[in-house]
Amino acid sequence: MEIRSTFRYARISPFKAREVTREIQGLPVSAALDLLAFTPKKAAFLIAKTLKSAIANAENNANLKPDGLVVKEAVVGEGPTLKRIMARARGSASGILKRTSHIRIVLSDEIRIETREARRAKREQEKKAAKKEIKGEGRQQAARPDKKSAKPKQSGKTEK
Repeated sequence: MEIRSTFRYARISPFKAREVTREIQGLPVSAALDLLAFTPKKAAFLIAKTLKSAIANAENNANLKPDGLVVKEAVVGEGPTLKRIMARARGSASGILKRTSHIRIVLSDEIRIETREARRAKREQEKKAAKKEIKGEGRQQAARPDKKSAKPKQSGKTEK
């Protein structure tokens, strides 16, 4: 079962918030809360608030225990941008964009947990497989004889 929680119009740039949400995807709820508690960023506080709201939704609305919940999705979308001006030299002005974001967290009670270590190991295996393919292609090319002959071409002129 999926439980959602959304924090709309959060006053933080989506780019900054996505950096934190990437870290908690696929983690159990307890591990995600611990990670957010020790992350020294403003986004971590806002995402932790949203995660706690999702946990409360799971307990009260779906009668689920937080022990078995996993962060299935943590997505940060772009909200409306507030446009402000700042005075500059000689009476001119320049624009300032104050970005907002929508933070959406989806929890699931499914058991499948893919940790960062498991993802890292999977990437390493893919790299090794790619290297083996490249080496195999290099050997095949070396085994084939060249189509061009090794004889040097003679010009049409003959010596007398």
